[in-house]
Amino acid sequence: MASSDDQEVVERKWNKEEKKEDEHEEKEGFLEKVKDFIHDIGEKIEGALGFGKPTADVTGVHLPCINLKKADIVVDVLINNPNPIPIPLIDIDYLIESDGRKLVSGLIPDAGTIHAHGSETVKIPVSLIYDDIKSTYHDIKPGSIIPYRIRVALIVDVPIIGRLTLPLEKSGEIPVPYKPDVDVEKIRFEKFSFEETIANLHLKLENKNDFDLGLNALDYEIWLSDVSIGTAELTKSTNIPKNGITKMLIPISFRPKDFGSALWDMIRGRGIGYSMKGNIDVDTPFGNMKLPIEKEGGTTRLKKGKKGEDNEDDDDDDED
Repeated sequence: MASSDDQEVVERKWNKEEKKEDEHEEKEGFLEKVKDFIHDIGEKIEGALGFGKPTADVTGVHLPCINLKKADIVVDVLINNPNPIPIPLIDIDYLIESDGRKLVSGLIPDAGTIHAHGSETVKIPVSLIYDDIKSTYHDIKPGSIIPYRIRVALIVDVPIIGRLTLPLEKSGEIPVPYKPDVDVEKIRFEKFSFEETIANLHLKLENKNDFDLGLNALDYEIWLSDVSIGTAELTKSTNIPKNGITKMLIPISFRPKDFGSALWDMIRGRGIGYSMKGNIDVDTPFGNMKLPIEKEGGTTRLKKGKKGEDNEDDDDDDED
């Protein structure tokens, strides 16, 4: 009799557990149906009202300014809004890295609004400060070219759909420019007098960058024995190959009588001290640059020109 009662209790407990499981399954099934219903209704509403996910693409990367201190980068992002109402661009999150190492990152909040059924090009300005990069990563040297990867995340808020993140990437290369070395090899005069001497400056420019420099113009001021012989701007097109040397002739005129006792060293063809400062305007594969040139405490010689001589001639003649 006891065993019969025990069996009945077990059966009742089993039936209760089965009932709970059935109720749980029915509840889960009901929730799934509700979710599917809401999803179907959402899609129908999206379709009926014309709502959809916006798209975005990086259409260009520009370097409007590059100098020895920094590189200004502008990233163009085209965003298409297929929706019948404007959508806000909540945030723009960006990161620029090189070989997996962060160079710069930032966040632009409240970045604007994308018009209904329209497209908008959003410009993301970023500045790379070379001193910060070189102090952090010692293997990045002046004159080198480094790879970069730009990662952009656009955060938009679309009615019905909700908040979306649109990830974008773009890769390329960027230079870390280095100023050229300048040297006045000699000054060869064509007409000499105490009042005015007309001469040619034999200038050597050494490009220490891993990319060519297309010279457009040169502006400079030069001093002989601490006496300024003037400033000038020369428009001259020539190519300075990467890690190469280019020589130039620059016409100058000055008054030797202004040099005092240094005049006699000048006449005898002995070394005379000089300094030179200026800038060169160059084209590069990365855009236009204006780079400084500077030489302090140099020594050169004043030599008489020879009829029919080669401009790249000796350094040994006319010496005492």
